[in-house]
Amino acid sequence: MATIKPFKGLRPPKELVERVESRPYDVLDSEEARAEAGDNEMSLYHIIKPEIDFEPGTSEYDPKVYKRAAENFQKFQDKGWLVQDKEDHYYIYAQSMNGKTQYGLVVGAYVDDYIKGHIKKHELTRRDKEEDRMKHVRVNNANIEPVFFAYPDNDVLDRLIMRYAETEPEYDFIAPIDGFRHQFWVISDSDDMNVITKEFAQMPSLYIADGHHRSAAAALVGAEKQKQNPNHKGDEEYNYFMAVCFQASQLTILDYNRVVRDLNGLSSEEFLDALRKNFTVDDMGTEIFKPTALHEFSLYLDGHWYKLKAMPGTFDDTDPIGVLDVDISSRLILDQVLGIKDLRGSNRIDFVGGLRGLAELKRRVDSGEMRTALALYPVTMKQIMDIADSGMIMPPKATWFEPKLRSGLVIHKLS
Repeated sequence: MATIKPFKGLRPPKELVERVESRPYDVLDSEEARAEAGDNEMSLYHIIKPEIDFEPGTSEYDPKVYKRAAENFQKFQDKGWLVQDKEDHYYIYAQSMNGKTQYGLVVGAYVDDYIKGHIKKHELTRRDKEEDRMKHVRVNNANIEPVFFAYPDNDVLDRLIMRYAETEPEYDFIAPIDGFRHQFWVISDSDDMNVITKEFAQMPSLYIADGHHRSAAAALVGAEKQKQNPNHKGDEEYNYFMAVCFQASQLTILDYNRVVRDLNGLSSEEFLDALRKNFTVDDMGTEIFKPTALHEFSLYLDGHWYKLKAMPGTFDDTDPIGVLDVDISSRLILDQVLGIKDLRGSNRIDFVGGLRGLAELKRRVDSGEMRTALALYPVTMKQIMDIADSGMIMPPKATWFEPKLRSGLVIHKLS
């Protein structure tokens, strides 16, 4: 069962939300955050990317940067830029992209569910990134940014959410940069909150869609606080962390593509010949070609686009990992032909989220920065859930969810 609870959200007043809200900390670098914040002292970047308050080049891991995050968080509360709700609530957060809207429930997710594996992950985390986010949670004593969960489709919750969607939202704005619409409702009716809690309690699992490091950090800090409190009872706020939970069928997963700096000493023809061992290779010309089905790949090389089709026997349809295109390409192209064995650590490869389009792959190769590019057909939410249920882990850089959650619409304090 999935244990959740409502919480007293810390939120910007309606008239300030567009000045406070921001993109999540991990989708932009320090200089981009500095530019986006500009002279807006209310920007959440002063809390989630506080290195922008110091000289350019200041490390985001400098102790004074974490200290400044806490100072700014307190400042936002003192000035009334963030105000805590007086009662516990669930919240609805809707995102609209390209004519499609997905609706998420903002809840307090249970730390012990993460520790015991009822909140399931599909990616490995890196300890250094976990520790960075743990420091941020510790110093602020709050989950400043939410994590992104999926749950199995549920008609009862869908009807409840749609009823609220027909009412006027608390927040409603078009975000800069991405141009997507974001809406937010407050659920204060006790009967509705009880329904939400009850429906989640019948779900065997929740699934991390995006934000594995934030999930791990939030849960580990909660577990720390449990151990540090000699009077721990189990109902303290630190036993929960903030998550936005979407119905799985609503989510949009984009392709997550690869660009490579060299051909591992091969000429272009030698590279293509090596690929023909496991793929059919068709020259599609100079117009951008995008994969249209599983096990189909798009390769950009020397100004031409090629369609690669994995041959039978190169993948296992009964293996949740082996059937993935990210695994096929990692094994048979990046490792076997190009000699790239560590996707997380190699400086010969970079990754490009699908929202940037295949034109970005072409640009990076044509500029001479990269030698070739590989576009993949996106994974499905069912594949992700199957892998999580099996206890296995996806290869690195396999999923790219859009739209990203905006930060600053609501914050969860741990006490």
